[in-house]
Amino acid sequence: MTVWEVTVDLAVVGTGVAGLTAALRAAEFGLRVVAVTKTTVEDGNTRCAQGGIAVVLPGDQAPHGDSVDAHVVDTLTAGAGLCDEAAVRTILAAGPAAVNELRTHGAVFDGGWPDVHRTREGGHRAYRVIHAGGDATGAEIERALAGAARSRQLVLLEGQSVSEVLRDETGRVAGLALLDEQGGGVLRARAVLLATGGLGQLYAASTNADVATGDGVALALRAGALTADLEFVQFHPTALYLGAGSRGRQPLVTEAIRGEGAVLLDIAGDPVMTGVHPLGGLAPRDVVAAAITRRMAATGTDHVLLDATHLGSAQLRRRFPTVHAACASIGVDPACEPIPVAPAAHYQCGGVVTDTSGRTTVPGLYAAGEVARTGLHGANRLASNSLLEGLVMGRRAAEAVAADFPVSRCAGPPLPSHEVRPVADRDALQQAMSAHAGIGRDSAGLAAAAAVAGATTRRRIRTPHDAEDAGLTLAAAAVLAAAATRTESRGCHLRTDHPRPAKRWRRSIAVVLDDNGTPVPAEPALIGGVA
Repeated sequence: MTVWEVTVDLAVVGTGVAGLTAALRAAEFGLRVVAVTKTTVEDGNTRCAQGGIAVVLPGDQAPHGDSVDAHVVDTLTAGAGLCDEAAVRTILAAGPAAVNELRTHGAVFDGGWPDVHRTREGGHRAYRVIHAGGDATGAEIERALAGAARSRQLVLLEGQSVSEVLRDETGRVAGLALLDEQGGGVLRARAVLLATGGLGQLYAASTNADVATGDGVALALRAGALTADLEFVQFHPTALYLGAGSRGRQPLVTEAIRGEGAVLLDIAGDPVMTGVHPLGGLAPRDVVAAAITRRMAATGTDHVLLDATHLGSAQLRRRFPTVHAACASIGVDPACEPIPVAPAAHYQCGGVVTDTSGRTTVPGLYAAGEVARTGLHGANRLASNSLLEGLVMGRRAAEAVAADFPVSRCAGPPLPSHEVRPVADRDALQQAMSAHAGIGRDSAGLAAAAAVAGATTRRRIRTPHDAEDAGLTLAAAAVLAAAATRTESRGCHLRTDHPRPAKRWRRSIAVVLDDNGTPVPAEPALIGGVA
């Protein structure tokens, strides 16, 4: 077992937008920082993000008729009554500074500065989404941040999975237990920031990278942290349809295409969104995904069509090169024929409960990005608020670590036990979650999925794959516990046996581990000002 004898000030778990932003900012404070990733620095969900960053920049009010207040209203509307308005205002108002910091790291946006191009996406009433490389914003952000991290010689531990957040005898964070293919190790740290992304691989078909296996939620729960809003898993309405029974990561078809006039049709050529919502195809994602699901059920099909032929070949290649290439890979020319699409698991709206500085309920443990529940997203994420949140909260979490540093202390962590943990069969779990915990849930289905998640074997965690399977099992049980408790439909939690929202559920549901290590709801949970 390897034990790093030097105790670092901050260990960042994850190297997406939130993790690298935090690591770079913490290094500016003179903190000793190590960033840990289970694959490579550039691998993860950030590089897959197509749409852009939703942000109201200085001067936008006059020429574009936009404002931070308007962005707040759109975010609260999408969140279906569960956003923390104070957190929403704090995070959105910090957007311009966060984007400027990203630009200092070398990120380049379409149109140049200050005349950056803007587009509109689902749930937005204004053109406020800035983008890079047409539809490759995440790749440009990852390139810039990874390049900055390497040029500043930050310590990057690649190929290391985290199996446990270690704590001292008082319960304070003291380091990480790591695993690679050769065995385990210990990294001592005075603070740990979880920036691990989401849990898309809980589902059979997802837009997420293969590394999105719910690690952060599982690590936080085992460390004693509070989680909330886990039942709200957003399905992107338009993943590229790869054929019946397609599994794994599905290419994303950014809704920015709908922002530029593409129309959703069923296989008979009839519009899907007519009469469904005043914003039509640019309604919030939960509305569009549910409408597509209903239309597929009504027509007995497993996909719909997205007609973008009006854009023409030249504009599609220039503005949406990633989508155009993905379509070409399955023999579809989007300039001449509609694109086959279907909803796929996309974004974890809840997560580890934090304040607007990334602090969790465990001393020394912080979280930022998709893994965190800040109160920004509520019951449904507004399009392109995620990259903004990662930039803002990565920066704010690093500043919180620096502010807390004088009163933090360092104790030698206990050696990890690599204890035996319950592990369900991954394939069976993914199929059960897709069948019963996707768009359209009911009591019987959730119970069936919970039975699969509970059909576990006890396995000693020896390899990164073991750690992933154990994390997926725990994350699934936590999502299902919350989903079964919320007996209403709200945002991207659609219960067919409780089809309407209920006033008594206009609050968040917290989930913690009981003494047996089982995820259980902690009710009533008044979290972050949400009542």
